[in-house]
Amino acid sequence: MATPFDVPSTLPYALPPFGDVRLEHYRPAFDAGMAEQRAEVEAIATDPDAPTFENTLVALERSGQLLTRVSHVFFTLSSADSTPALHDLEAEVSPLLAGHRDAITLDARLYARVQAVLDGAEAAGLTGEDLRLVERTHAEMTLAGAGLDDAGKERLTAINQELSTRTTTFERNLLEDTNDSAVHVTDESELDGLDDGAKSAAAGAAADRGLDGWLITLPLYTGHPWLGSLRDRGLRERIMRASLARGRRGNEHDNREVLLRIVRLRAERAELLGFPDHAAVVTADETAGTPEAVDGLLSSLVGAAARNADDERAVRSRTVGFDVESWDWAYATEILRGEQFAADSSALRPYFEADRVLHDGVFHAAGALYGLTFTERPDLHGYNDEVRVFEVTGDDGEPVGLYLLDLYTRDGKRGGAWMNPVVEQSALLGTLPVVVNNLNVAKPAAGSPTLLIQDEVETLFHEFGHALHGLIARTTYPRFSGTNVERDFVEFPSQVNEMWVSWPSVLANYAKHHETGEPLPPELVLGLSESAGFNEGFGTTEYLAAALLDQAWHRLSAAEAAAVTSVEDFERDALAAAGIAVEAVPPRYSSTYFAHTFSGGYDAGYYGYIWSEVLDADTVEWFRDNGGLDREAGRRFAERLLGVGGAKDPLEAYRDFRGRDAEVGPLLRRRGLE
Repeated sequence: MATPFDVPSTLPYALPPFGDVRLEHYRPAFDAGMAEQRAEVEAIATDPDAPTFENTLVALERSGQLLTRVSHVFFTLSSADSTPALHDLEAEVSPLLAGHRDAITLDARLYARVQAVLDGAEAAGLTGEDLRLVERTHAEMTLAGAGLDDAGKERLTAINQELSTRTTTFERNLLEDTNDSAVHVTDESELDGLDDGAKSAAAGAAADRGLDGWLITLPLYTGHPWLGSLRDRGLRERIMRASLARGRRGNEHDNREVLLRIVRLRAERAELLGFPDHAAVVTADETAGTPEAVDGLLSSLVGAAARNADDERAVRSRTVGFDVESWDWAYATEILRGEQFAADSSALRPYFEADRVLHDGVFHAAGALYGLTFTERPDLHGYNDEVRVFEVTGDDGEPVGLYLLDLYTRDGKRGGAWMNPVVEQSALLGTLPVVVNNLNVAKPAAGSPTLLIQDEVETLFHEFGHALHGLIARTTYPRFSGTNVERDFVEFPSQVNEMWVSWPSVLANYAKHHETGEPLPPELVLGLSESAGFNEGFGTTEYLAAALLDQAWHRLSAAEAAAVTSVEDFERDALAAAGIAVEAVPPRYSSTYFAHTFSGGYDAGYYGYIWSEVLDADTVEWFRDNGGLDREAGRRFAERLLGVGGAKDPLEAYRDFRGRDAEVGPLLRRRGLE
């Protein structure tokens, strides 16, 4: 069957022709793409000429273009606009793709050629991105098991194929159970405290499912953004309990046995590769280097964070007059925030209209820093009518790429927020980037404005930081395009971009009342500024609990993993052992809905957020000392960090930008941990 993926797209920037793609196109395109790349790799592996950088590494980078085109589109939709049929197809092709990757990565002939090029790199004069390509390819193949014997490779391939199936099942279960766990409200009085925009969104969600009343759909993380506004304590408890129960309700979407199998397979694979546990495998290829380095950072923060959270709970309990539980925390915090700073969420929300935040906040800051201009292209279409397409140009009008924004939640979209490429930039292939940001903002009824809470504003700036990384990086090889960097470095640029949320000139530009156009009142601006660091005990504790839980699951040996039979018991014991079992502050993600680590590629890597935040906090201080929202400061950051993508060692790139290694002091001050 001919498919739209057979040749590169002729649309601007090679934007895929989403409107031409049908479900029946994917499997033939996957099959053809895998066959094509296998033939290309076979030609490389059997090349009678001596291995060289060009005939081995560059040839590998050129291979698999059809497979790349179909994969980018398919996995964009399976995450953001899926259907049961698409999920079924994902379950079908995921093990095939895992086997295909292993057939390449574990090819002894190919590994020998890469080794030969590495051994001769100095004599061949390889430097810069070329040398890094050889080194990274060799390291990744080694860690993937290319040096194993045939029996080891056979078992490794079987493990990888089963893992691809299990992680796909975990994600599908989570999506279905999250949809099923939405809280249905039929008495409007229970919604006391929500503004009209939130009620409109809940009414729209109910109507979409043919229900009367209101439906409160759940985000990926523990809790809900509306818990800070709802006055009905019973409803708050229902929402929190529904959130915490996902993936462990004993129904067909229960993730506990799936999770345990994933943990056991990862532990077995680590042992096969010669490592004590899965975390050791993961960190060996990250900037952290070892699980012990990760534990050193995380454990150093636990004591102060837990004490701060306990103190915060006591203050909040006094504020509301009863013992604060997990479902009360956000509500009590908003009352306290209003008393201390006059900047509670309900007061801020009318000033955060989504389109204005996007154009006059997010795009404005990117223009001032990096000289980028964003022009909406209604003639170009995404994979859903809600997806907006923007052309990005530089200082002199030169083409940079396309930016797609998919803002709203829907049943076919997984929870959370993320960025992914649809087309990766590569000088070798002559491609410019096309990147997508996905959020899960509740969609209001037609005619009502989309008003964001502060957390959603921060999320938009954060995810746009990933998009900037994808748009600005200019590399030769697709392996290093955009965010293709070490995983514990990838969050750094996105975290830095959050600083512009409250930067005075940026805030003044976008924070205007959606009806009157009046700027954010001075007392609210002051409240935002003064509240920096407010509730950090909670924020740091819920994050550390999730990060340490991720580490605990992945520090198990194969024998230890096989002995775990209860997810709940393991969670309880792991958090207690880490000293982070704080009453009323559950982990940001509990195991059965921890998509980052059991289906999202952050396995044993969720620590990367705070690991990157060390660099982020240090960089924020640099910007403040160097003009802030300044074109020259932005140019330095773009050229020495964003622009290099993965073509340079991340910490070397950071030293090039900053003039030294990062210091941890700014992070400790930011989080109130000194």
